[in-house]
Amino acid sequence: MSSTQFSLAKLRAATNNFSTDNVIGTGRSGLIYKAHLSNGLTVAIKNYDPDRFQGFREFRAEAEALGKLRHPNIVKLLSYQASGSVMLLVYEYVERGNLHERLRESCSFSWFDKFKILRGVANGLAYLHGLENPVIHRDIASRNVLVDSDYEPRIINFGLSRTIDKCHSLSHVSTAVAGSVPYMAPEYRSGSTKATVKGDVYSFGILMMETVLGPTRCSRYFKVSAQNRDFDLVEWVRGIELDKIISDFSGYSGYFVDALWPEYIRIALLCANDNPEDRPVMNEVVQMLNQILPHTPASSRSTG
Repeated sequence: MSSTQFSLAKLRAATNNFSTDNVIGTGRSGLIYKAHLSNGLTVAIKNYDPDRFQGFREFRAEAEALGKLRHPNIVKLLSYQASGSVMLLVYEYVERGNLHERLRESCSFSWFDKFKILRGVANGLAYLHGLENPVIHRDIASRNVLVDSDYEPRIINFGLSRTIDKCHSLSHVSTAVAGSVPYMAPEYRSGSTKATVKGDVYSFGILMMETVLGPTRCSRYFKVSAQNRDFDLVEWVRGIELDKIISDFSGYSGYFVDALWPEYIRIALLCANDNPEDRPVMNEVVQMLNQILPHTPASSRSTG
Protein backbone atom coordinates (compact mmCIF):
# COMPACT_ATOMS: atom_id res chain seq x y z
CA MET A 1 0.00 0.00 0.00
CA SER A 2 2.99 2.27 0.52
CA SER A 3 4.07 3.78 -2.80
CA THR A 4 6.30 6.43 -4.33
CA GLN A 5 3.20 8.60 -4.72
CA PHE A 6 3.10 8.78 -0.90
CA SER A 7 6.82 8.72 -0.15
CA LEU A 8 7.93 10.31 3.09
CA ALA A 9 9.72 13.05 1.16
CA LYS A 10 6.55 13.95 -0.74
CA LEU A 11 4.44 13.91 2.42
CA ARG A 12 6.92 16.18 4.18
CA ALA A 13 6.89 18.58 1.23
CA ALA A 14 3.08 18.59 1.06
CA THR A 15 2.78 19.52 4.74
CA ASN A 16 5.75 21.92 4.86
CA ASN A 17 7.56 19.41 7.07
CA PHE A 18 4.42 18.81 9.10
CA SER A 19 3.89 22.43 9.96
CA THR A 20 1.23 23.17 12.56
CA ASP A 21 -0.34 25.48 9.96
CA ASN A 22 -1.64 22.35 8.23
CA VAL A 23 -3.09 20.63 11.30
CA ILE A 24 -6.81 19.90 10.91
CA GLY A 25 -7.33 17.61 13.88
CA THR A 26 -5.90 16.08 17.02
CA GLY A 27 -6.15 12.43 18.01
CA ARG A 28 -5.21 10.43 21.09
CA SER A 29 -1.85 9.53 19.60
CA GLY A 30 -0.88 12.32 17.25
CA LEU A 31 -1.86 15.11 14.89
CA ILE A 32 -3.79 15.03 11.62
CA TYR A 33 -2.68 17.18 8.69
CA LYS A 34 -4.26 18.26 5.44
CA ALA A 35 -1.90 17.89 2.50
CA HIS A 36 -2.06 18.85 -1.18
CA LEU A 37 0.17 16.49 -3.15
CA SER A 38 2.02 17.55 -6.29
CA ASN A 39 -0.31 15.41 -8.44
CA GLY A 40 -3.32 17.46 -7.26
CA LEU A 41 -4.64 14.92 -4.76
CA THR A 42 -5.71 16.21 -1.36
CA VAL A 43 -5.21 13.77 1.53
CA ALA A 44 -5.32 13.63 5.32
CA ILE A 45 -2.21 12.39 7.14
CA LYS A 46 -2.17 11.09 10.70
CA ASN A 47 1.27 11.50 12.24
CA TYR A 48 1.64 9.28 15.30
CA ASP A 49 3.70 10.42 18.27
CA PRO A 50 6.74 8.08 18.40
CA ASP A 51 7.19 8.74 22.13
CA ARG A 52 3.88 7.16 23.06
CA PHE A 53 3.61 3.37 23.22
CA GLN A 54 -0.14 3.72 22.77
CA GLY A 55 0.60 5.45 19.45
CA PHE A 56 2.47 2.42 18.12
CA ARG A 57 -0.30 0.04 19.19
CA GLU A 58 -3.02 2.18 17.60
CA PHE A 59 -0.98 2.72 14.42
CA ARG A 60 -0.57 -1.02 13.97
CA ALA A 61 -4.22 -1.76 14.79
CA GLU A 62 -5.52 0.90 12.41
CA ALA A 63 -3.19 -0.02 9.55
CA GLU A 64 -4.09 -3.70 9.86
CA ALA A 65 -7.83 -3.05 10.10
CA LEU A 66 -8.21 -0.43 7.37
CA GLY A 67 -5.89 -2.31 5.05
CA LYS A 68 -8.54 -5.03 4.80
CA LEU A 69 -11.74 -2.97 4.86
CA ARG A 70 -13.59 -1.78 1.75
CA HIS A 71 -16.87 0.05 2.25
CA PRO A 72 -18.15 3.48 1.16
CA ASN A 73 -18.86 4.44 4.78
CA ILE A 74 -15.43 3.41 6.09
CA VAL A 75 -12.61 5.91 5.57
CA LYS A 76 -10.23 4.79 2.84
CA LEU A 77 -6.61 4.19 3.80
CA LEU A 78 -4.41 5.15 0.84
CA SER A 79 -0.95 4.42 2.21
CA TYR A 80 1.21 4.18 5.29
CA GLN A 81 4.80 4.86 6.29
CA ALA A 82 6.60 3.07 9.11
CA SER A 83 10.32 3.67 9.33
CA GLY A 84 12.26 4.21 12.52
CA SER A 85 10.34 6.73 14.61
CA VAL A 86 8.07 7.71 11.70
CA MET A 87 4.51 6.31 11.74
CA LEU A 88 2.14 7.85 9.19
CA LEU A 89 -1.25 6.86 7.83
CA VAL A 90 -2.53 8.53 4.66
CA TYR A 91 -6.30 8.71 4.17
CA GLU A 92 -8.73 10.11 1.70
CA TYR A 93 -9.60 13.70 2.58
CA VAL A 94 -13.25 14.14 3.63
CA GLU A 95 -14.46 17.67 3.01
CA ARG A 96 -16.84 18.62 5.82
CA GLY A 97 -14.77 17.30 8.70
CA ASN A 98 -16.06 15.49 11.77
CA LEU A 99 -19.71 15.25 12.69
CA HIS A 100 -19.23 16.61 16.22
CA GLU A 101 -17.92 19.94 14.98
CA ARG A 102 -20.54 20.22 12.24
CA LEU A 103 -23.36 19.57 14.71
CA ARG A 104 -22.16 22.53 16.76
CA GLU A 105 -22.99 24.73 13.77
CA SER A 106 -26.75 24.99 14.24
CA CYS A 107 -27.48 25.60 10.55
CA SER A 108 -24.98 23.10 9.20
CA PHE A 109 -27.34 20.16 8.46
CA SER A 110 -31.00 19.66 7.75
CA TRP A 111 -32.61 16.83 9.69
CA PHE A 112 -32.83 14.91 6.40
CA ASP A 113 -29.05 15.17 6.06
CA LYS A 114 -28.62 14.00 9.66
CA PHE A 115 -30.70 10.93 8.93
CA LYS A 116 -28.66 10.22 5.82
CA ILE A 117 -25.45 10.44 7.83
CA LEU A 118 -26.77 8.08 10.51
CA ARG A 119 -27.97 5.56 7.97
CA GLY A 120 -24.48 5.58 6.43
CA VAL A 121 -22.86 4.98 9.82
CA ALA A 122 -25.32 2.13 10.42
CA ASN A 123 -24.42 0.61 7.06
CA GLY A 124 -20.72 0.87 7.86
CA LEU A 125 -21.18 -0.83 11.22
CA ALA A 126 -23.35 -3.56 9.71
CA TYR A 127 -20.54 -4.23 7.24
CA LEU A 128 -17.92 -4.44 10.02
CA HIS A 129 -20.05 -6.72 12.17
CA GLY A 130 -21.04 -8.91 9.21
CA LEU A 131 -17.51 -9.80 8.13
CA GLU A 132 -16.37 -13.41 8.36
CA ASN A 133 -14.26 -12.25 11.30
CA PRO A 134 -16.33 -9.35 12.68
CA VAL A 135 -14.59 -6.09 13.52
CA ILE A 136 -15.62 -4.23 16.69
CA HIS A 137 -14.86 -0.52 16.38
CA ARG A 138 -15.06 0.20 20.16
CA ASP A 139 -15.09 3.98 19.80
CA ILE A 140 -18.15 5.04 17.82
CA ALA A 141 -18.68 8.74 18.57
CA SER A 142 -19.52 11.89 16.64
CA ARG A 143 -15.83 12.86 16.61
CA ASN A 144 -15.07 9.59 14.82
CA VAL A 145 -17.45 10.20 11.93
CA LEU A 146 -16.40 12.37 8.99
CA VAL A 147 -18.91 13.82 6.53
CA ASP A 148 -18.27 14.50 2.85
CA SER A 149 -19.79 17.14 0.56
CA ASP A 150 -22.78 14.88 -0.20
CA TYR A 151 -23.47 14.20 3.50
CA GLU A 152 -22.17 10.65 3.26
CA PRO A 153 -20.29 9.63 6.41
CA ARG A 154 -16.99 7.84 6.91
CA ILE A 155 -16.22 5.96 10.12
CA ILE A 156 -12.66 6.74 11.24
CA ASN A 157 -10.19 5.99 14.06
CA PHE A 158 -9.80 2.23 14.15
CA GLY A 159 -6.90 2.32 16.60
CA LEU A 160 -9.00 0.71 19.33
CA SER A 161 -10.76 -1.79 17.04
CA ARG A 162 -10.60 -5.51 17.65
CA THR A 163 -11.39 -8.50 15.42
CA ILE A 164 -13.42 -11.49 16.61
CA ASP A 165 -11.80 -14.77 15.57
CA LYS A 166 -14.71 -16.83 14.27
CA CYS A 167 -12.32 -19.70 13.45
CA HIS A 168 -12.33 -20.42 17.18
CA SER A 169 -16.11 -19.91 17.51
CA LEU A 170 -15.68 -16.78 19.60
CA SER A 171 -18.43 -14.17 20.08
CA HIS A 172 -16.30 -11.63 21.91
CA VAL A 173 -12.78 -10.30 22.37
CA SER A 174 -11.18 -10.17 25.82
CA THR A 175 -9.52 -6.78 26.09
CA ALA A 176 -9.15 -3.75 28.31
CA VAL A 177 -12.05 -1.30 28.44
CA ALA A 178 -11.62 1.49 25.89
CA GLY A 179 -13.61 4.17 24.10
CA SER A 180 -15.31 7.50 24.79
CA VAL A 181 -17.13 7.29 28.13
CA PRO A 182 -20.39 9.07 27.11
CA TYR A 183 -20.88 6.47 24.36
CA MET A 184 -19.63 3.49 26.35
CA ALA A 185 -22.03 0.61 26.95
CA PRO A 186 -23.02 -0.04 30.60
CA GLU A 187 -21.34 -3.45 30.65
CA TYR A 188 -18.01 -1.81 29.77
CA ARG A 189 -18.44 0.92 32.36
CA SER A 190 -19.14 -1.81 34.91
CA GLY A 191 -15.75 -3.37 34.18
CA SER A 192 -16.53 -6.13 31.66
CA THR A 193 -13.50 -7.04 29.54
CA LYS A 194 -15.57 -8.86 26.91
CA ALA A 195 -15.92 -6.61 23.87
CA THR A 196 -18.79 -7.56 21.55
CA VAL A 197 -20.54 -6.02 18.55
CA LYS A 198 -23.38 -5.05 20.89
CA GLY A 199 -21.09 -2.44 22.47
CA ASP A 200 -20.94 -0.67 19.09
CA VAL A 201 -24.73 -0.89 18.83
CA TYR A 202 -25.09 0.94 22.16
CA SER A 203 -22.69 3.67 21.02
CA PHE A 204 -24.69 4.07 17.83
CA GLY A 205 -27.85 4.61 19.88
CA ILE A 206 -26.15 7.43 21.77
CA LEU A 207 -24.93 8.86 18.45
CA MET A 208 -28.52 8.86 17.17
CA MET A 209 -29.64 10.89 20.19
CA GLU A 210 -26.74 13.32 19.94
CA THR A 211 -27.20 13.89 16.21
CA VAL A 212 -30.79 15.08 16.58
CA LEU A 213 -30.51 16.75 19.99
CA GLY A 214 -27.10 18.33 19.26
CA PRO A 215 -23.87 18.21 21.31
CA THR A 216 -24.63 21.44 23.17
CA ARG A 217 -27.96 20.12 24.47
CA CYS A 218 -26.50 16.68 25.15
CA SER A 219 -23.62 18.10 27.13
CA ARG A 220 -26.09 18.90 29.92
CA TYR A 221 -26.84 15.20 30.18
CA PHE A 222 -23.36 13.79 29.62
CA LYS A 223 -22.85 13.62 33.38
CA VAL A 224 -19.37 12.21 33.10
CA SER A 225 -16.48 12.53 35.50
CA ALA A 226 -13.31 10.61 36.12
CA GLN A 227 -14.56 9.81 39.61
CA ASN A 228 -18.00 8.27 39.06
CA ARG A 229 -18.51 7.91 35.28
CA ASP A 230 -22.18 8.69 35.75
CA PHE A 231 -24.21 9.06 32.56
CA ASP A 232 -27.92 9.81 32.25
CA LEU A 233 -28.69 10.78 28.64
CA VAL A 234 -30.58 7.54 27.93
CA GLU A 235 -32.80 7.91 31.00
CA TRP A 236 -33.52 11.52 30.10
CA VAL A 237 -34.50 10.66 26.51
CA ARG A 238 -36.59 7.73 27.69
CA GLY A 239 -38.54 10.01 29.99
CA ILE A 240 -38.95 13.13 27.86
CA GLU A 241 -42.32 14.49 26.90
CA LEU A 242 -42.42 14.72 23.12
CA ASP A 243 -44.21 18.06 22.93
CA LYS A 244 -41.84 19.64 25.43
CA ILE A 245 -38.64 18.70 23.65
CA ILE A 246 -39.98 19.30 20.14
CA SER A 247 -41.05 22.84 21.07
CA ASP A 248 -37.35 23.70 21.29
CA PHE A 249 -36.68 22.55 17.72
CA SER A 250 -38.11 25.40 15.67
CA GLY A 251 -36.16 24.20 12.62
CA TYR A 252 -37.85 20.79 12.46
CA SER A 253 -40.90 20.47 10.28
CA GLY A 254 -44.23 18.92 11.24
CA TYR A 255 -43.41 15.92 9.05
CA PHE A 256 -40.38 15.14 11.19
CA VAL A 257 -42.31 15.58 14.43
CA ASP A 258 -45.38 13.59 13.40
CA ALA A 259 -43.95 10.85 11.19
CA LEU A 260 -40.31 10.30 12.08
CA TRP A 261 -39.50 11.40 15.62
CA PRO A 262 -41.35 8.66 17.58
CA GLU A 263 -39.88 5.85 15.47
CA TYR A 264 -36.45 7.46 15.47
CA ILE A 265 -36.36 7.63 19.27
CA ARG A 266 -37.71 4.07 19.52
CA ILE A 267 -34.78 2.80 17.42
CA ALA A 268 -32.25 4.87 19.39
CA LEU A 269 -33.52 3.52 22.70
CA LEU A 270 -33.50 -0.05 21.39
CA CYS A 271 -29.85 0.35 20.50
CA ALA A 272 -29.03 1.95 23.86
CA ASN A 273 -30.76 -0.73 25.92
CA ASP A 274 -28.91 -1.47 29.17
CA ASN A 275 -29.03 -5.20 28.42
CA PRO A 276 -26.80 -6.11 25.45
CA GLU A 277 -28.94 -9.17 24.71
CA ASP A 278 -31.93 -6.90 24.07
CA ARG A 279 -30.13 -4.65 21.60
CA PRO A 280 -30.68 -5.32 17.90
CA VAL A 281 -27.82 -6.23 15.59
CA MET A 282 -26.76 -3.54 13.14
CA ASN A 283 -28.35 -5.27 10.14
CA GLU A 284 -31.68 -4.98 11.94
CA VAL A 285 -30.99 -1.32 12.72
CA VAL A 286 -30.32 -0.65 9.03
CA GLN A 287 -33.64 -2.29 8.11
CA MET A 288 -35.53 -0.21 10.69
CA LEU A 289 -33.94 3.03 9.45
CA ASN A 290 -34.68 2.10 5.84
CA GLN A 291 -38.34 1.70 6.71
CA ILE A 292 -38.65 5.35 7.71
CA LEU A 293 -36.02 7.14 5.63
CA PRO A 294 -37.09 6.22 2.08
CA HIS A 295 -40.42 7.92 2.74
CA THR A 296 -38.80 11.23 3.63
CA PRO A 297 -39.91 13.80 1.05
CA ALA A 298 -37.16 15.91 -0.53
CA SER A 299 -39.25 19.02 0.12
CA SER A 300 -38.91 18.42 3.86
CA ARG A 301 -35.21 19.31 4.04
CA SER A 302 -35.77 22.05 6.60
CA THR A 303 -32.72 23.05 8.59
CA GLY A 304 -32.39 21.66 12.11
